[in-house]
Amino acid sequence: MCLSKSNIVPSLNPGAILTSRICNFSTYSPMMARWSVEKEPETLKQLPDPTKIIDEALLHQLMEETKEKALDHEHVRGILKRARDQALLKSPLLRNKQKNSANGTSTDTTANTCESIPKDEYVQGLSLEDTATLLNIPETETDILNSLYTTALFIKELIYGNRIVLFAPLYTSNYCVGSCLYCGYRGSNKEMPRSSLTDEQVIREVEALERQGHKRILMLCGESPKYTFEDFIRQLVVAADVKTEPHGDIRRINVEIPQLSVSDFRRLKATNKVGTYILFQETYHRQTHKEMHPFGTKGQYYDRLQTMDKAFVTGLDDVGIGALFGLYDYRFEVLAMLQHANHLSDVWNAGPHTISVPRLRPASGSEVSINVPHLVNDDQFKKLVAVLRCAVPYTGMILSTRETPEIRRELLRIGISQMSAGSNTAVGGYEKKEDERDDYSMGQFSLGDHRPTNEVIRELLETGYMPSFCTACYRMNRTGEKFMKIAKKGDIQNMCHPNSIMTLAEYLHDYADEETQQIGWRRIEEEQKNIPSEAKRKSLKKNLESIAQGVRDIYY
Repeated sequence: MCLSKSNIVPSLNPGAILTSRICNFSTYSPMMARWSVEKEPETLKQLPDPTKIIDEALLHQLMEETKEKALDHEHVRGILKRARDQALLKSPLLRNKQKNSANGTSTDTTANTCESIPKDEYVQGLSLEDTATLLNIPETETDILNSLYTTALFIKELIYGNRIVLFAPLYTSNYCVGSCLYCGYRGSNKEMPRSSLTDEQVIREVEALERQGHKRILMLCGESPKYTFEDFIRQLVVAADVKTEPHGDIRRINVEIPQLSVSDFRRLKATNKVGTYILFQETYHRQTHKEMHPFGTKGQYYDRLQTMDKAFVTGLDDVGIGALFGLYDYRFEVLAMLQHANHLSDVWNAGPHTISVPRLRPASGSEVSINVPHLVNDDQFKKLVAVLRCAVPYTGMILSTRETPEIRRELLRIGISQMSAGSNTAVGGYEKKEDERDDYSMGQFSLGDHRPTNEVIRELLETGYMPSFCTACYRMNRTGEKFMKIAKKGDIQNMCHPNSIMTLAEYLHDYADEETQQIGWRRIEEEQKNIPSEAKRKSLKKNLESIAQGVRDIYY
């Protein structure tokens, strides 16, 4: 079933395109005020049934049934070869129908797109069964794991090249009525000093980020009537308009905010300031989700799961999903994210633009964050990142500064394509002097990588990566289905690679120290040689000359 924003309208008969079940999981305690109130209940009735997105019984079944297969090296190598071939567009993906143990119907466990799209035209991922098999590889099987890592890096570089997109988070408020047991911002945490940024403080925070060289930020906030959606919308516009010398500007703002109603998604899109809307399910396991969110909007599992469908129906078609690893079995979370990605791809012709892979980190006043229920060790973490890259090859994979520099270095070699740099998770944290910041008493969680942005960029350059501040796709309307068609054909780096070179050149001229400049210009010289089109090389050379003369924000 392929739906689009153009054929989902309030007057449409929902029975013609959806299941007969009407799902509106908006019931909420009268004791709590909703941050985002639904004003289009008829549109909700036309969205896909969220209870059909994640099949827990099937996922647990696959986790058990594939354990023996994971010990068969030849079988695993066959999966890895299939992953390579499908990323190379060499092999049509076979539909792998499996019996749905939950309802007795046939369930498609592949990661392909809608039936109407030729299977040999686009990059394909892995089936749920193949993904479960890879997740069950024991951490002691180092040889086969190394083959997995090599395959994941091959796929990442095939589609995204050696580029690493950089961004920084900006927290505007830590007031929150949420009950998330793992989060320092939850309402019951009396240890957390609360604050919201004024508009003037937002400007100063963005100015501080621009002085680091950032062009892309992620704006976040808690859920509270003390900081409303109206406040966020206003400050989103404020942040987008901040300019600093010599050439500081924010060109893309992604947002990670509480789940929204259809009507508020329309308001968010109408700002014309948002790149990607990001929302983590946190855990896809229903019982764990209930236990970790005892009350409040976030505890409504299906309402949260349906959020991305609400975004798509309004035309906000760049979305990012994620799970917080450590709350439940990491294998289940990966498989569930794959099911969620498949759902979005099947219904909207566009899977998630990004997938985030945060691990649970210590947070102020949170016992759960200290005694992690399902601790994910470093070897398991590396494995799940590599498996996700093979299973969902087209997506951007995000790694935050929750992780240490050492782990971040390793994960860059197995599939990560985006990472934060120079981050601070405290409200107003960027404006403060370094000696005024503490570890996590003021932030949502503790950080593992405290390096400044320039140091992160220098290391990326030294190790052969291309740091990128590119924001062109969002502004060229390469979003949602349009972006997916380019990414799944493996063509995205034909535009993004030269764009990354130009944004790096801007950074070197405007913000880099002398050592980083020297390394960076050598990298740019080498990267130009890797552009196959002579016409594109000539065009890029001309653009680099313009950048040297002070022109900014050139992109393909």
